Amino acid sequence: MDVSIGFGALLIVLGFVAGIINTLAGGGSNLTIPALIVLGMPAEVANATNRVGVLMQSLSGVAGFRHHKRLDNHDLLPILIPTLIGGAVGAGAAAWLPSSIIKPLLLGTMLLMAFIMLVKPQAVMPEEGELARKVKDTPASWVGLGIAGFYGGFVQAGVGFVLIAALCGTLRYDLVRGNALKLVCTLAFTSVSLAIFIWQDLILWLPGLLLAFGSMFGAWLAVKFAIKADPKLLKWFLFLMTLAGVVFAYLS
Repeated sequence: MDVSIGFGALLIVLGFVAGIINTLAGGGSNLTIPALIVLGMPAEVANATNRVGVLMQSLSGVAGFRHHKRLDNHDLLPILIPTLIGGAVGAGAAAWLPSSIIKPLLLGTMLLMAFIMLVKPQAVMPEEGELARKVKDTPASWVGLGIAGFYGGFVQAGVGFVLIAALCGTLRYDLVRGNALKLVCTLAFTSVSLAIFIWQDLILWLPGLLLAFGSMFGAWLAVKFAIKADPKLLKWFLFLMTLAGVVFAYLS
């Protein structure tokens, strides 16, 4: 596929913005996937190609949180197991099914999260000083993480909101550490998804790498902001991005 200089620059910029949004909240793929479709890709190819940028921004974000010692890895393996299983099943489904069938689920999930954050924020965000729970002591987290993995493996767009609900709402991680673990989970199931999409020959590499270039820098910058920002500011950013995700999901 031919990519003009102007459109290539746009993909880098959109990747940069998506890297920031996905690191701090979620929904950045609501910008990048439509851009890839405008470039002329079928929806399933755009969905697959977008994962190249998601993988690289996740790597960059995880490295940033780890550098600043905000990556809590004491319960990492139990968190990753249901996420990876769900991701593999979701990516397998995405390789053969049109992504449009997931739209009602995307819209409903984000509307529900926005409503909960508005009327009962403590259900999604822990109180200050509240201790995180272990997966083995929280059976509901297996369900939440498995659903998040499936959703991320299937369509990616908006999965950050589902992961934050599982990590911060169910396991009670604060938003900074929840975002760090969210990126580890995203990195895990995106790796599985990408392997399946490569096997199915669904990825166009030049647009994907242009997105990835911008995404890496956006994620690194977002980490620096996340560790210094007021938690209330992060909560409002997450709330606003959730509402924006609803709008994008409805219009797309």
